[in-house]
Parts: sequence; structure tokens; C-alpha cells
Amino acid sequence: MTRVVVVGGGSSGCAAAVAAARAGADVELIERWPFLGGTGAAVLDTFYGFYTPGERARKVVGGIPDEVVEFLAERDAVIERPNTYGAGTGITYDPELLKVAWDALLAEAGVRVLLYSFVVDAGTADGRVTSVRVANKAGLQEIEADVFVDASGDADVLARAGGAFEAIGSLAPVQSLTTTFRLGNVDVARATAVPKEELWSLMREANASGRFSLPREEGSVHITPHDGFMVTNMARLFVEDPTDPVRLSAAEAEGRAQALEYARFLRECVPGYEQSVLINFGGFIGVRETRRIEGAYRLTRSDVLAARRFADEIALCGAPIEEHHAGADTRWEYVADGGVYGVPYRCLVPEQLEGLLVAGRCLSATHDAHASVRSIGQCMATGQAAGTAAAMAAANGGSPRGVDTVALRAALQELGAVL
Repeated sequence: MTRVVVVGGGSSGCAAAVAAARAGADVELIERWPFLGGTGAAVLDTFYGFYTPGERARKVVGGIPDEVVEFLAERDAVIERPNTYGAGTGITYDPELLKVAWDALLAEAGVRVLLYSFVVDAGTADGRVTSVRVANKAGLQEIEADVFVDASGDADVLARAGGAFEAIGSLAPVQSLTTTFRLGNVDVARATAVPKEELWSLMREANASGRFSLPREEGSVHITPHDGFMVTNMARLFVEDPTDPVRLSAAEAEGRAQALEYARFLRECVPGYEQSVLINFGGFIGVRETRRIEGAYRLTRSDVLAARRFADEIALCGAPIEEHHAGADTRWEYVADGGVYGVPYRCLVPEQLEGLLVAGRCLSATHDAHASVRSIGQCMATGQAAGTAAAMAAANGGSPRGVDTVALRAALQELGAVL
């Protein structure tokens, strides 16, 4: 049996592993945290990108992502809600149940899961990725495969293998980071009656008073499937290179300090939060952008805004360009006429290396295009595409570059993907 190894157990990696296993490959998934779901389980509680913005919402993500939502719905752990900024309907869920959903789907598909394990190097031969070196409590081990899927979020496998990627911050500063937090004991009816414009005005007043230090004078706080609980996306930190462990360590501490300040602001200044209590911070700081590979095709800002379609597209997206820069606000640009654009398979194929595909936010895209296509819905969609393609490649000599995209698209549609 052909072997596929997926590195990264977040939204893209889990979808890739399930898809590869269902396509007949022997699959192992390597994840550094003690749970599956990645950012979606530790930092966020909402899937964006499933629907286009606007009054006529169009569903553009399907297949394995739908099965995740169905699992959550069966347990009363998911709701749909409008996005604060008009980026389309969000699917808000219980992040603890998301971990269990991925446990179940991967187990059902027969995927072997290796948690608490970090990829520290990659082996190559003749321009082909042949193995990854993994560090965990047992020491170091070499894991070989016919094809690898890099779903690490930071293109770790590609970088360790010597593949080409855009140097972090070389063409545009990377997007800012966010420490999310959850509040309990909220009077949800009163809290949700406060319009976003009023909330932001209160932030500006709080900063002007000198009593608070709020780097971002906007952001959101939203409902959850559980009464009395609200989740925020407010804090903002700028780190030039989020793969720098020293700076990232400092950002974790600063992010928690910012979160406490925003929680104090909500309690003292915003109706409905007077008796609120901090339940938890996100499991780790939310990183939006680091390495982006140089692929066989690079998705561009004009592709996004012009709603461009491609013959080899393996996913769709209608999400706006959402750039969280270092300032106090956020830059938004919307796809023309509420349309959708395609994500070409070539964006998952490294320009040089063989035996490797990428999925999720490290795919080949410019800074602006990435600010749209990084939504979790698209991470899952590119993941199931990469996993399916990896299994096809492994069964036919191990060349992802040579995968028949007509056959790939047909296989994805059988899975339920929207194309």
C-alpha cells in the first residue's frame, strides 16, 4: 500500500489525512499539540469561508468539512451567525467538541495519529522529499513516505527540505497576531444589543481617557453555542517574524496582558459585561501569516478581486481580503459582485520539490490574496484536495506535479466538494 504522511493536525491537515485515507493510502498524521484541530480548536471558534458575503449567501465549501459540522450539530455544539464585518455567515462551534470530531473522523478513516511530535528536519534525494525527522519524548525518529503533505501552517517541511518560499516580511509586513479569550457570565441579550459602531466608539473613548491601553480600536465579541459565553477577537500584536521562537514567546505574554486589558474594558465600559469573568485565553496565540511557498502558480490580489476561475481549481472562495495590519483598524476589500474565485491545484505544488504538497495558509499566494484564502473553510478545502492528490500521486509514482487534475476534481466532487 502506498504511504502518505501529513504534517500538521489543524483544519487542513486533518482534512488531508482523512481524504488520503479514503482514497486508499496508508496515512500517518504528525501533530505537535496533544489534540487535533490546530488553530480552529485552540484559538478560534468559528469557521469562515464556507459562505460568500452578502444578502445572497452562497455555500462554497463542502465534503469532509460538512461532516465536521454535522458531527458538531448532532451534539448541539454549533450555530450559524453573521460576521461582524460582513465577511459572510460564520459557523461557530464548541472548540472542545471540534477536537473530538477530528478524533472520530480520523479514527474512522484508519489514520494513524502521532501527537506530541514536532518535525525538525526533512530528508531529500534528487530534489524529492523522502522523509521527515520527528522529535518527541521518545527522541528522534525518521519517517518515510511516498508523498508528504505539509499542513504545518508555516511550510515547515518545505523550508527544512530547502524549498523556495517568500522570505517572511520581505515584500509586505506579515499580518498581526491575536490572543483570543472567552468570557462567561455575560448578559448576552444586553451585550449583543450594543452595535459594533458603539463598541468601537467606547474603545476610542477608553483609550482617550488614559485609563486603558487598547492597541486595536475595533474587533469583535460574539455569541457561542452556549448561553452566557462570548468569545473575542480584539487583541493585536505585531511580530516581524512569527517563526522566531524568542519573539513569539514574548508575544504570548504580551497577548495575555492585552487580553486582560480588553476584558477589563468590557466589564467596566460595555453593557452586558458587568459581571463577566475570564474563562480562558486561546490555547496559543493566533498567527495569521508566516511562510508562503513559491508554487507552480501564485494566487494574486487581482485573481481574488476579479473572481477569476481556473481549469485546475480544487477549491472556491468568496471571502474578502482581510488584512490585520499593525494599525488600529483592519483593511477590507471584497470580491467583485459577491462572486467567488477558484484556488488552482498548482498553488499546492511547490515550484521545485517533488514528493510534496502543501495545504492551508502556507499555499502559494501573494500577501493580499493570502489575506482572503487563509479562512478555515478554505484550509479544509485545500486540505481535502491535497490529501486526495497525495494518494493519487503515491499510487502513480509519487509525483504530485503529474496528477491528472480532471480526475482529481472528479474525485473531490465525489467527496462532496463544491467546485
